[in-house]
Amino acid sequence: MRTYKIAAIPADGIGPEVIDAGIEVLSVLAQRVGDVRFDVATFDWGSDYYKKTGLMMPEDGLEQLKPFDAIYFGAVGAPDVPDHITLWGLRLPICQGFDQYANVRPTKIISGVTSPLRGVDAGDLDWVIVRENSEGEYSGHGGRAHKGMPEEVGTEVSIFTRVGVTRIMRYAFKLAQSRPRKFLTVVTKSNAQRFGMVMWDEIAAEVAQEFPDVTWDKMLVDAMTVRMVKNPQSLDTIVATNLHADILSDLAGALAGSLGVAPTANIDPERRFPSMFEPIHGSAFDITGKGIANPVATFWTASQMLDHLGEPETSARLMRAVEKVCADGILTPDVGGTATTKDVTNAVCEAIRGENI
Repeated sequence: MRTYKIAAIPADGIGPEVIDAGIEVLSVLAQRVGDVRFDVATFDWGSDYYKKTGLMMPEDGLEQLKPFDAIYFGAVGAPDVPDHITLWGLRLPICQGFDQYANVRPTKIISGVTSPLRGVDAGDLDWVIVRENSEGEYSGHGGRAHKGMPEEVGTEVSIFTRVGVTRIMRYAFKLAQSRPRKFLTVVTKSNAQRFGMVMWDEIAAEVAQEFPDVTWDKMLVDAMTVRMVKNPQSLDTIVATNLHADILSDLAGALAGSLGVAPTANIDPERRFPSMFEPIHGSAFDITGKGIANPVATFWTASQMLDHLGEPETSARLMRAVEKVCADGILTPDVGGTATTKDVTNAVCEAIRGENI
């Protein structure tokens, strides 16, 4: 019996709804597989915790999380708490504190889900976006001077280090090498950002020499948005900076049908610390409590977690169940259906139980 310790942080908005669904599916998977067990501990950190304590998580939060094999995260953000407090109080301290420098966001059109792109079907859009997750535009360096005065100044410093850029490029090239097309697109903005992004381009070319079997090209981020919409079949693996990939991956999720089906993994490739897995849709307070949140992204990121834990067969079993349920038309309203969160969860659980493989 292989037992994995999972730290669940449902946090805000629809986070508890989708994480509850994910934990239920993991439990059914464990029963179906037989030799895997998930020991889940739930932490009540988030905006409600902040309103009570003034902190998004305890000061020793990272120490509490260190013994776990993985972190299963819901969503962070509340309408009555400033976004920079929620993000810098919980999610980013975990990502940066555990050096989860590779943010991996797969995107594909799942059968049964309709893309807003005309003439694009399942199989035409199948990407993995690799986001540099530790520095760049979200380094947290800068400040404000003369606050409230006419001459007020705010600075936000993007930091690119050779170590940081080299390791994310190497990760992206290795990932591209593992996929059938062996093709990588490096996103940049070196025409306007002439220091950090020029270094980004130079290091990409250096790392490419280590992977002669990987074909790669380079795109300015603004042109990349056009390519994603007009020629999605031309893309496969994509690597971009913290900010650029954050934006592009939301576009990718929308092009695949909904952010409700878009997962992400925050990976420490060296496995010094637990990695964190989450849907990218956010807290979605407009639908919180209505029972219609799409759990597919949360199931898909659980599949990523299983892959990371060394359980590829269990991961594949989960994704087969998710794809079957979507193909059968059991869909939440964000992707054109009428099913509830519970309907989709129950259907995925039944598909797992009933699978012959």
